[in-house]
Amino acid sequence: MLRLASHELDQWLTSPNRKPLVMRGARQVGKTWLVRDFAKRHRLALIELNFERNPNWQDLFAPNAPKEVIANLEAELGIEIAPQAACLFLDEIQAAPKLFAKLRWFKEDMPELAVIAAGSLLEFALNQYQYSMPVGRIAYFYLEQLSFFEFLLACGQEALYRKLKDLKIDQGIPTSLHEKCMAHYRSYCLIGGMPEAVQAWIDRHDPQQCAKIQQDLLATYRDDFFKYGTAIDARLLSKILLAVAEQIGSKFVYSRVDPSAPSTAVKKALSLLCQARVCSKVVHTSGNGLPLGAQSNEKFFKALMLDIGLIATQLGLAALKQSKLDEVLFSNKGGVAEQFVGQQLRAAQSPLNDPLLFYWQRTGGRLGEIDYILQYADRVIPVEVKSGASGSMKSLHQFMAEKRHALAVRFDANPPALEEIKLKTTAGELANYRLLSLPLYLAEHVEAFIAQAL
Repeated sequence: MLRLASHELDQWLTSPNRKPLVMRGARQVGKTWLVRDFAKRHRLALIELNFERNPNWQDLFAPNAPKEVIANLEAELGIEIAPQAACLFLDEIQAAPKLFAKLRWFKEDMPELAVIAAGSLLEFALNQYQYSMPVGRIAYFYLEQLSFFEFLLACGQEALYRKLKDLKIDQGIPTSLHEKCMAHYRSYCLIGGMPEAVQAWIDRHDPQQCAKIQQDLLATYRDDFFKYGTAIDARLLSKILLAVAEQIGSKFVYSRVDPSAPSTAVKKALSLLCQARVCSKVVHTSGNGLPLGAQSNEKFFKALMLDIGLIATQLGLAALKQSKLDEVLFSNKGGVAEQFVGQQLRAAQSPLNDPLLFYWQRTGGRLGEIDYILQYADRVIPVEVKSGASGSMKSLHQFMAEKRHALAVRFDANPPALEEIKLKTTAGELANYRLLSLPLYLAEHVEAFIAQAL
């Protein structure tokens, strides 16, 4: 499966100031595959060490001299290693966290060797050890699950991907292609972007088989917490995962997880799930200016699941008949579309930065909420998400009237369009702005369309 993040890895390899790379992401999003593909494409000898399977291998890194470490690896593995033509891959490094401190020596003494470390639940492992991280001598790389565009590529839709990637607002899109894209959108909402589930979909086209894979993956995530010594009531953990799925699109309320559970316990467990990258928070912002996180309220946040396919499994969508499924996917009462858009917005951000998302909610007086707030260059761009082809935009009109921003984005089930909005809000204020309306399946490419609209 082609991963669009591969381009960033290629740039890292040729960077004149290359540092050892630490690849972060939830379990089974494709980190190991990405590194193997990277080494293969660049014809680098891959020295892959998995520290969950072989924890004793960390002793090979006892010296603080990379030349001695390489000599140890050559003796252990029975191979010759030419640093300038090799990639050292330290997989599941959370099982050997002391090795993080060793990465600095490769930057300083053997910069010609490409070094990549990867792991899941890194934050949990690191919290248990006291040592100095090699600040300034390592770089981070954040990998998400397959995006919708990557899903299309995996399903053999290269021509459709190219069409969407090069689409211009004033061109429009043929009705038949729009309907085809919406059909793939439906599939993605069920299958999601976890590589194993996507492969099963390609092989069998059986939603139930994909749901079984997703259930197993959720069980793996729960097991991971106990493996690394994070004691959480398994029942509470399951309830939180279900609550995240049920509360998608709304401010997260701790008491709705389990009325009998202390809010402090729920808060801690959700925080750990976010650290494990199984969930993520959409943080409140005032939306007045940049940076978006400067005026936030920690009491207000929404939660997203790592992958929309996991939500589909939590909500039992794979078992629904087509008519009922469409009712769920295209009803503005649900948050499935909001999860989809948030997932694509995270995937579209550079893997060199930890992806962040923001939303706006009025904290006093009249009700009002904007699903996402984006930063584009020096502009604040509000984003509304509608599951179907229509829906009220009272909050968006009021937000634009109050904040005086020039452009807003709406995702829905309609073809792309750009229109001028000029009206009075229900509060009697004038809203005058441009509305960029995009179909849900183009969420990943929103920045390119914003550039066209400005």
